[in-house]
Amino acid sequence: MAEDLYDILGVSRRATDEEIRSAFRKLAKASHPDVNPGNSSAAERFKKITAANDILSDPEKRRQYDAGEIDAKGDPRRPFWGHAGAGAGRRGAQAARGAAGGGFEDFSFSDIFSDVFGGSGGRRESYGFAARGQDLRYSLEVDFLEAVLGAKKRVTLPDGGVLDLAVPEGVTDGQVLRLKGKGTQGSHGQEPGDALVEIKVRPHADYRREDNDILLELPITIDEAVLGGRVEVPTPSGRVQLTLPKGTSSGKTFRLKGKGVRTKSGVGDQLVTVKIVLPHDIDESLSYFFSEWRQKHGYDPGRR
Repeated sequence: MAEDLYDILGVSRRATDEEIRSAFRKLAKASHPDVNPGNSSAAERFKKITAANDILSDPEKRRQYDAGEIDAKGDPRRPFWGHAGAGAGRRGAQAARGAAGGGFEDFSFSDIFSDVFGGSGGRRESYGFAARGQDLRYSLEVDFLEAVLGAKKRVTLPDGGVLDLAVPEGVTDGQVLRLKGKGTQGSHGQEPGDALVEIKVRPHADYRREDNDILLELPITIDEAVLGGRVEVPTPSGRVQLTLPKGTSSGKTFRLKGKGVRTKSGVGDQLVTVKIVLPHDIDESLSYFFSEWRQKHGYDPGRR
């Protein structure tokens, strides 16, 4: 007997979409072939988990599974003669009565095969179901800069195979990449399914992303803030020079045009917010200078 898909993911039949998604991610992470190299049982578990999630995470497939229209593999269930349903049983009985009473002279066994199997004349080759292959779902983690600049990545499949894919520049966290024809094979000449790869972008230590803009906080020295000057700024495409005007306050933001994320909708900017960082040790000369300066040039910064 095939395993129940809900049991495979360890959730109840009333589980929400989020509960199913959470259970799949937890189990898939523990059983992934990359985490368990050479472990065939873990690979088999990962394959079952992925197949179960493929059905239960799809609302229509889940409905069909719950209704008994498809099995745990996602294949349509084939009705059998002994399970054709009460309606078919009644029609059989009516056919028998019709043979005795002459009321159903147009009824034949070919009608039963046509109704039950969707074919005509009961030809055996018509009993099979032609179906498109299943879509397979995977998850791929990429670094922040790989998401911004694009990258070539490889996904390990449950059966040990691999998928090579190009992560396009500007891909976002949660975006799903579709690889046509990389799912399971279709039956009776139908096209194969697709591979659906959900992208997970790891956070960066310095950069943040807002739409197509990249945000960066840049530490500067007190003398750079007072005197101004040119400072180096890191960007995903390389380091550039930024000119600070004299008297640059902490929190001021500068815009580097075209240094953000490039997508089909356009190119963003990089927003650089400066932060004045004092030296760890304030020496006597610096303390003396500012004490003298404060007495002669004290000012109100606008604190409330």
